[in-house]
Amino acid sequence: MRRIFTLLLLFISLLCHGQISIQVLDQESRLPLRDVIFQSEDGKTEISDDLGQVSFSSQEAQIFVLTKEGYQTLRVRLATGEHVVLLQKLAIALSEVTITAFETRRPLLEQSASIAIVREADFNRFNETSIVNAFNTKAGVRIEERAPASYRVSIRGSSLRAPFGVRNVKIYWNDVPFTAPDGTTPLNLLDLANIRTASVIKGPSGSVYGAGNGGVINLNSPTEVAGGRVSTEFLAGDFGLNRFRLGLAQQVGSGGFEASFVSQKSNGYRDHSAMDRQVFQLSGVFNPSEKQQIRTQLLISDLNYQIPGGLNADQLAEDPTQARPGSAAQNSSIDQQTIFGSLGQEYRFTENTSNTTTLYLSTTDFENPFILDYKKELGFSYGGRTKFELNDQLLKKPIRLVLGAEAQGGITDAQNFGNRSGVADTIRFSDKLRASQFFLFAQAEWNLTDELLFTLGLSQNYSSFEIDRQVDASGGPLGVQKRTFDPILIPRVALNYGLGEYSSVYASLSNGFSPPTIDEVRTNEGSLNLDLEAEKGVNYEIGFRRGKGNFNVDLTAYYFKLDETITTFTNEQGVVLFQNAGATDQKGIEAAIDYGIIKSNTGFVRDLSIGTAYTGQFFEFVDYQKRENDFSGNDLTGVPQTTLVTRLDLRTAIGLYANITHQYVSEIPLNDANTVYQDPFDLVNVRLGWAKRLGAQWDLEAFVGVDNLLDEVYSLGNDLNPFGGRFYQPAPAENWYGGIKLAFNY
Repeated sequence: MRRIFTLLLLFISLLCHGQISIQVLDQESRLPLRDVIFQSEDGKTEISDDLGQVSFSSQEAQIFVLTKEGYQTLRVRLATGEHVVLLQKLAIALSEVTITAFETRRPLLEQSASIAIVREADFNRFNETSIVNAFNTKAGVRIEERAPASYRVSIRGSSLRAPFGVRNVKIYWNDVPFTAPDGTTPLNLLDLANIRTASVIKGPSGSVYGAGNGGVINLNSPTEVAGGRVSTEFLAGDFGLNRFRLGLAQQVGSGGFEASFVSQKSNGYRDHSAMDRQVFQLSGVFNPSEKQQIRTQLLISDLNYQIPGGLNADQLAEDPTQARPGSAAQNSSIDQQTIFGSLGQEYRFTENTSNTTTLYLSTTDFENPFILDYKKELGFSYGGRTKFELNDQLLKKPIRLVLGAEAQGGITDAQNFGNRSGVADTIRFSDKLRASQFFLFAQAEWNLTDELLFTLGLSQNYSSFEIDRQVDASGGPLGVQKRTFDPILIPRVALNYGLGEYSSVYASLSNGFSPPTIDEVRTNEGSLNLDLEAEKGVNYEIGFRRGKGNFNVDLTAYYFKLDETITTFTNEQGVVLFQNAGATDQKGIEAAIDYGIIKSNTGFVRDLSIGTAYTGQFFEFVDYQKRENDFSGNDLTGVPQTTLVTRLDLRTAIGLYANITHQYVSEIPLNDANTVYQDPFDLVNVRLGWAKRLGAQWDLEAFVGVDNLLDEVYSLGNDLNPFGGRFYQPAPAENWYGGIKLAFNY
């Protein structure tokens, strides 16, 4: 009898050892999902029951493909044993969204700030050659592209102090500071393949993120790998556009790595506006233990793009495709090669305490022949960010504490030459540049009641730069000049009150500051403006969110008061110079509404949804004296008062889809005197396609699209206050594109 019992136990043990048991849950609600289709690599198919459970008999690990209407398809490799798998919805109500902002991961309804989320689906609505269109569908966010890969970013503000480049906005990439120590951000080094999702914190966020009155953008690329995947895609379009991508993802243990290479080229809509970029990214995630996760990434980017320059009104009317006279002859362009690497660790000491630390190194070789000069720079930067998090209780109420620090430094050899037909001529001046910034931050989130969340944040900020002039052909003084900004304390106070399960209101008071960048202090004609002060601002904001089922609403009103506003003017040689000019009052309203008209798991039309985003910006100068002119009371230069974006999305059972986007932008003042405006314009972009899973291993998508369907004449990024009336940087006319994506899952 004992032998029989022993054999029975052995038999049961063998059965259990050869069993893969899976429960599938909704990623946000953590509720079981029934009717999820499981396809195993050996050809078996099972459907989850009411408890979201399935089981497979197997002695070895297998790759499973999980599909369910309304959810993202998931591939996962599972060994024998019991597993819990999470599926992400395609369309998500605000009440179900969980994001990380201000160094805390909470449901969006509990976040006490205005935050825009840019999902992968937003990027896939357009041609996937740049981030511009996807970000510009969000209220309060505007990215301009004066030429291919020449970005300017504005969050609730103007691009007035950014005639070129990205300034006054702090950007992180996979939790690593991507904004350089001098305050500029080389956003154009990234391809869209390096970004999966993004979150935009609108308004001053210095209590946790340091300098930058405009806001914060957190960019994220894939970090979780299941099984193996080889993918490729190709896109071609008007103006010589072509883009090729090759990607590889491989699971290694409980982690894995992902690699991608992207090549994108275009002749450009205008003369002398070609772009050529190659980007390689390698990232890895490793889990040495249950308490520790290590993340690493390497980015190598080689970018070259031509600068056509601004046109005046007569030139625009004559031929919007022409370049500014002299641009081609002087080879006005950017040639930039960058290597960026980072290493990060997340370590959980206990269930309630953890630390996350990330370090990075970067080097850049930069050349910029321009009509007036020829600039060469070789730079090296380094930095890191660390935070400690504690979850505990205070007076029997949950409290979350975050303490951390961020430091960055950079060294640059910068030389300016004359430009003789696109070749560097004799040297004009040469400098060694050093920039550094450091800040400590602390934040407490305390649940005073089940409905009321109180947040208090504070940071202490230090920044400085040093200019060591070693050569000055004009005979000017040589030697070191240093500017150290007074340490500044940046507070933030916020409240969030839950109005039931599906809605909430919040209010916040936050401060910000933004010191000038070295490019604003050290100009192309060699002068040094060491008296330029940091901008300082305070923001008052209230908001309301509601998200239930297929209907989402997000409303925000704010008042931002900015002092020591940095503005531009242009001298007779066409060199852009900077000055502090009084203050600005910036009042704004933002509204985002999304409605799912049809959400079906069985009909031909599986998804039909509409969304709209309204931005009202009522900005004006206060006490603005500029030379002999008084522009107080004028509208803030470069800001449209009204932007309205409407989106329509359709997805069918057979895989056909359509994405239609309409954007209206009201007139934009192009000079401080408000005597020149860009006319209002309407942009219509359309993408049609077919996407389908073929068996358990192949994914195929084919698409075609058109940008600027109405063939509007407009500038996606004007020059403000230019010399000679060269306000206009014409954007492409109506243009078509098409492409194909193919992936093999193993």
